[in-house]
Amino acid sequence: MALNKSLDRFGNYCMFMWRSFGVPEKWKVFFRRYADEISKLGIDSIPLILIVSLFIGSLCTILIKLNISNPLLPRYTVGMTTREIILLEFSSSILCLILSGKIGSNIASEIGTMRVTEQIDALDIMGINSANFLVMPKVLGLITIMPFIVVICMATSLFGGYLICILTGIVDPDTYIYGIQAMFIEWYVWFALIKSLFFAFIISSISAYYGYTVQGGSVEVGKASTNAVVMSNIMILVADVILTKLMLQ
Repeated sequence: MALNKSLDRFGNYCMFMWRSFGVPEKWKVFFRRYADEISKLGIDSIPLILIVSLFIGSLCTILIKLNISNPLLPRYTVGMTTREIILLEFSSSILCLILSGKIGSNIASEIGTMRVTEQIDALDIMGINSANFLVMPKVLGLITIMPFIVVICMATSLFGGYLICILTGIVDPDTYIYGIQAMFIEWYVWFALIKSLFFAFIISSISAYYGYTVQGGSVEVGKASTNAVVMSNIMILVADVILTKLMLQ
């Protein structure tokens, strides 16, 4: 029974996304909404990203230093390990898990409110493809801005580690910088950027689906927002495992 329900929901999701990615009826309106979504979903999230990244970078540096006390290891190991953690996981996977709570709930509640107040029904009555009109700018906008957010996260996290080295002296700042540069693998940056594109699609599309299919009132909108965040997080973790296996084997 649960399997049939899950398959039915997945089928509805696929049909919903097929409707969402049609050709826009008015390109001027689409590009205006697309730019608005980039600003609302991405640029408005930058303050949160800066704060979280700064503290996570500092925390990674402190914990790595406290747990790597082997005198046989080079001193630059702290900076190098911090860099690897940030590039491989935090700047893409953990960041998107955090953003799914902010962005995912925003998308689901916005579209869900439009559904329960019959604004989506009004669009359908006017002959407008409501799924395409509402969802495609959000999905494409988040996919567009997410790589830039990831780059900001990388830079801020590494700077956070450098800052904690200066403030506490736990690691010599020059040694930390050398560790960041040591044995650098460029592919890890591209790996994080590619993952972020998939995660952006997961967050925006799943959240839009839960909001679009809301039935009921304000209570159901709240439940849809919660379900959207939970499902987005689960699918991000699943996709993270698959992409890591495919691209880093």
